[in-house]
Amino acid sequence: MDQQRNLFLAIGISIAILVGFQFFYARIFPPKPEPVVQTQSTPASPGASAPGQAASPAQGGAAVPGIQGAVVTASRESVLAQSPRVAIATPRLKGSINLTGGRIDDLTLIDYRETIDPNSPQIVLLAPDGTEYPYFVEFGWVAGDAAAKVPGPDTRWTSSGGALTPDHPVDLTWDNGAGLTFTQHYAIDANYMFTVTSRILNRTNQPVNLVPYERIARLGEVQTSKTYLLHEGPIGVLDGKLHDGSCVLGLACDPFNYPDMKNGNLPPAYASTGGWLGFTDKYWLTALIPDQGQVIHADLKYGTAGNTDIYQTDYTGPVQSVAPGQSAETASHVFAGAKEVALLDRYEIQNRIPSFDRAIDFGLFYWITKPIFLMLDFFYKLIGNFGLAIMLLTVIIKLAFFPLANKSYRAMGKMKKLQPEIQKLREKFGEDKEKLNKEMMALYKRVGANPMAGCLPIVIQIPVFFSLYKVLYVTIEMRQAPFYGWIHDLSAPDPTTFVNLFGLLPFAPPEIAFLHSIMHIGAWPLIMGVTMFLQQKLNPAPPDPIQAKMFMVLPFVFTVMLGQFAAGLVIYWSWNNLLSIAQQWTIMRRARND
Repeated sequence: MDQQRNLFLAIGISIAILVGFQFFYARIFPPKPEPVVQTQSTPASPGASAPGQAASPAQGGAAVPGIQGAVVTASRESVLAQSPRVAIATPRLKGSINLTGGRIDDLTLIDYRETIDPNSPQIVLLAPDGTEYPYFVEFGWVAGDAAAKVPGPDTRWTSSGGALTPDHPVDLTWDNGAGLTFTQHYAIDANYMFTVTSRILNRTNQPVNLVPYERIARLGEVQTSKTYLLHEGPIGVLDGKLHDGSCVLGLACDPFNYPDMKNGNLPPAYASTGGWLGFTDKYWLTALIPDQGQVIHADLKYGTAGNTDIYQTDYTGPVQSVAPGQSAETASHVFAGAKEVALLDRYEIQNRIPSFDRAIDFGLFYWITKPIFLMLDFFYKLIGNFGLAIMLLTVIIKLAFFPLANKSYRAMGKMKKLQPEIQKLREKFGEDKEKLNKEMMALYKRVGANPMAGCLPIVIQIPVFFSLYKVLYVTIEMRQAPFYGWIHDLSAPDPTTFVNLFGLLPFAPPEIAFLHSIMHIGAWPLIMGVTMFLQQKLNPAPPDPIQAKMFMVLPFVFTVMLGQFAAGLVIYWSWNNLLSIAQQWTIMRRARND
């Protein structure tokens, strides 16, 4: 197999690996969208399980309550006004804790907005029950003795006063009227980490056994990106193992995803020492983080109320046996915010949270993808622009592979010189493939040419290309990161299109489904296509006319396929092509002069 055929094969493999699922499979067989649900449910009484799902077993024979209730939907503002609340005010969060139920159910991220428009709404992460998409965190106790009265979703807590801030923790207290006093001590740092300490004071003349639990509930349709290259849904690290819905060869799949939960494919409760679990979105995370020395039982639940989906992650801690006149407490953390890499890394070390950075879906090439992000972030802090950081990273990668690429380009130069002789051999031996291959191998050996060497510049880019794609797609640092000119978001496709001369003409291209990818090709994808065409011209021309035509089409195919990918990825590919052209032209010129 000659150099051109190997190069073509390498490109074909790279396409299959890098964009096959995203561009073909996910478009031909997209996940069936769930209907938008306009009804939500109100909480159930303690001890009830989600409909159709058994309660998770807890130590002491108790069970974590599920979510049930009547169908109610109202505006966020009206629901927030229905019950007394404790304000949450930090440099990066605003919201409130509901004194009815003691839930963290109102949280907005101050630093992030829905679009690049600075006046667009801020990101709302958590929302109270009764709104369109409830999403909240709840803490509670399950009694070993059914006669013991414990707080529930309807319990009205009393606040110690003031707003919850990094400098001012808040206590919520409730007396059950039968000798037990429950206190929830809330503290928060300047970012996204809550610390919650649950205390019990037993003033009865009998010991009590109570099991602490924490849960996150999500109701209604969950909006996800509908792509097979990103996990969104339940996630956790339990007993040192990451659970993120991943599959092995598409067969054995971890049932940590919304479809499995909805279909009843729920795992048994996980016993774990420490760990964490919760729900992840593309850029946001809500996670329960128990005491890392504590043995917990973690669980997933699914149920419905009317047509409303109910998803729940929860865990129970060890039984707390409280003697008369004594008290007991348990402490944990809750993360609710943006998945910033440096922040997750800091929490992982500071709070000993295992693999907390894996909340970001760095994917199969984690060991390449995360270092690439760290390099980009380092360059960004030096030069102040992620687009320039991508270009600088490309130069670093080219320098790292410079000796290998030089060897490859020299081999390609020799192959180009051999094209007339190879053509003569083809004409001489015709259909005798065995004799032709033998003579070609002898020719390669005689002049020191390697037909496989030309594949290396493409092959070595595959993991880097894929990893950079993941970095652009999943890291919040790249979200809405501008470059120059018309590129205001490196994680989004080039917004221009050649149809209206890149914005010079006052109209948008018509939305025609099967022509969308072609009609929305922007300036940077065209630059990439041109640079790929120029680089191809420096390579030896395939003697086979069919191969030659296929190679002529490749720049157009890549332009269309990558045209709707992140602009940062297209900029990387274009810049890499230009550097390769300069390097290849220099080497081949020297080879001609030798």
